[in-house]
Amino acid sequence: MNILCIETSGINCSVVVARDGVSIAEESENKGKFTHAETLHLFIEKVLADANLPMKEIDAIAISGGPGSYTGLRIGVSAAKGLCFALGAPLISVPTLQVLAKQISDSQFVIPMLDARRMEVYSAVFDKNNNELEATQAKILDENSYQEWLNKGKVTFLGDGAMKFSAICNHPNAVFVSDKYPQAKDMIPYAEERYRNACFEDIAYFEPNYLKPFHTTSSFVS
Repeated sequence: MNILCIETSGINCSVVVARDGVSIAEESENKGKFTHAETLHLFIEKVLADANLPMKEIDAIAISGGPGSYTGLRIGVSAAKGLCFALGAPLISVPTLQVLAKQISDSQFVIPMLDARRMEVYSAVFDKNNNELEATQAKILDENSYQEWLNKGKVTFLGDGAMKFSAICNHPNAVFVSDKYPQAKDMIPYAEERYRNACFEDIAYFEPNYLKPFHTTSSFVS
């Protein structure tokens, strides 16, 4: 079973080829800005070449399903859909925050946070075994946020939204980790499980979980 995993929900762009649940080729880049449009397809070609795997032997495409950057998610999902159509392969969606939370295993509770501008974050709550305790939501932070979990034990906040909470949270059970980003390699066990359970998305109608509507502004010159 060969699954191509694509993670583009934030400024980190990563691609992995997994065979039977194990990474056999990986490419990742984080330049502090979005380079996905320029690098994603190059990374896909590179990991397939490194794995010595023809595109036609990919059994499924897994995509980070959000939340996250509208631009990043759109680029990743568009690429995944195109490959699925071309290959006749199924599309798998993996929740972005669960992928991020997987990087922490030594905390009673794990709360991944993605920056959603101002004092708002996209977040969810997981236990140390990566089981979801509180569903993904857009949350406006204040000094009393997450008290329910902080009063129960050690809570690790991670992701590019964690530092804004560290500025207003003084709870002794809070630990903050800022240098963690969702990675395609952490998608592998979830993608494999969904593949085995035939948990596939409708390629034509699937949309990532943006959580909030995308807004554009227009300027007019008279």
